[in-house]
Amino acid sequence: MRHKNHRRWGKNAFLGLLAAALAALPLLIPRTAEFQGADDRGKEMVHQLDPNYRPWFSPLWEPPGSEIESLLFSLQAALGAGVIGYSIGYLHARRRDRHESD
Repeated sequence: MRHKNHRRWGKNAFLGLLAAALAALPLLIPRTAEFQGADDRGKEMVHQLDPNYRPWFSPLWEPPGSEIESLLFSLQAALGAGVIGYSIGYLHARRRDRHESD
């Protein structure tokens, strides 16, 4: 039993160090770096390839500000994370119950 706890401790220590490295990584990125979304880069590339291009579709609704757009994106990410977390938990519990009944 002690071997299993030791292995779990090592795994948790590794994950903690990995999380710390991911948190510190943005501090190491040069401050002169440009952060641009894929949408903006796509628009620039299309404009370079064909300056006369006119979009054939416009959105039905555009958020009134970038804050609302960020909020909606965050809610979408949280909902997706919730669905994934629930699914993983459900499958884990179902597997555990199956092993306990054997």
